[in-house]
Amino acid sequence: MRRFSCSFTVFSLRSAHMSTPSTDLAKIEWFLDHAVERILPDREALKQVLLSGKRIRVYVGVDPTGPSIHIGHAIGIQKLAEIQELGHDIVLLMGDFTAMIGDPTDKSAARKRLTREQVLENLKGYKDQLSSILKFDGPNPAQIRFNSEWLGAMSFGDVVELASHFTVQQMSERDMFEKRLEEGKPVYLHEFLYPLMQGYDSVALEVDMEIGGNDQTFNMLAGRTLLREMKGKEKFVLATKLLADASGKKMGKTEGNMIALADTPEDAYGKIMSWTDGMILPGYEMLTQTAKNERDEIAAKIAAGENPMTYKKQLAERVVAWCFGSEAAAKAAEHFASVHQQGELPEEIIEYTRASGEVALLDALVEAGVVPSKSEARRQVEQNAVKVNGEVVSDVKATIHVTKDGVLLQKGKRSFVKVIGL
Repeated sequence: MRRFSCSFTVFSLRSAHMSTPSTDLAKIEWFLDHAVERILPDREALKQVLLSGKRIRVYVGVDPTGPSIHIGHAIGIQKLAEIQELGHDIVLLMGDFTAMIGDPTDKSAARKRLTREQVLENLKGYKDQLSSILKFDGPNPAQIRFNSEWLGAMSFGDVVELASHFTVQQMSERDMFEKRLEEGKPVYLHEFLYPLMQGYDSVALEVDMEIGGNDQTFNMLAGRTLLREMKGKEKFVLATKLLADASGKKMGKTEGNMIALADTPEDAYGKIMSWTDGMILPGYEMLTQTAKNERDEIAAKIAAGENPMTYKKQLAERVVAWCFGSEAAAKAAEHFASVHQQGELPEEIIEYTRASGEVALLDALVEAGVVPSKSEARRQVEQNAVKVNGEVVSDVKATIHVTKDGVLLQKGKRSFVKVIGL
């Protein structure tokens, strides 16, 4: 096999802390089971490795396609934190190169490609957002790497060599590609390259295990194939369960249903309170450290007729405490009770200034930052989720008259913005 011409340095943390990782059976069993969909090639084999006390190298990759990390990413990050707590080497990989390609997984159309500048801007707040979950200092710190280190250094010959490990049939048989081809929608060659690029991350880092959402299984197995064929090394793949909304769509940036780690504690709390009752138990499993016997007890009480709202509030407070701290969680709970249950307006309302006069409601919602896009604004209005000065507006063609006194825009029960005319 030809060797790649690109060069990069793979740093190791093994010399920094040589203490033996923990072999605590209860903690290992928790790591192997909690919020886990499947482990490949074999759960028992991974269990034996962890019980042996052998130090392994584990990574999670995050593509900075937006400025905020959503709570769905946090599920995999939490698993990384658990293996860090056991004393193993962990790597948080920032996909600053792959973000410019765009992961095609589960996408009905090609992603809009991002520039290098956009990706770097998105990256600025990632470490701070994750600092409540991972330890970046101390005796066993998380290592941050960027896949542009090796992917950006590849020659065209390197890419050809990488592509030779997979067939067109393997790529085209993926569900989203198959569906797009059937519908006559374009599938771009750079989308085929994404699993190869993500897969090569495993080779560059020489990891023993990769953690990611169940939707990433194909990409993670691509890395397993490349690592075996190029380095003669095997790796484990741990696929986590996915947090989905009431419609079955996984929560994330694309669907516009995400809870971001950059949200305020109040907003995160309110979003969870808007979940359907069917999301309560999955939320407990994937977003809290609630033991299975307690989750089973909650399920039994709800089935017996207890008000699910009680447990939804408890879930919201636990999740917010995990992300923002217990004090912030308590304040968020108080805020929700006063604003949403008692019908009071929040003490502080964001203000947005613009030229006075008539403006389309959809445009005003986007300009004021109430929604991220005009299509999302249209969807919210059609769902009767938008109020203007306390009155529901369902006409997508509606306009508002902006004056110096201001117009209060509200989306759902949580988001308030006052638009003030100049």
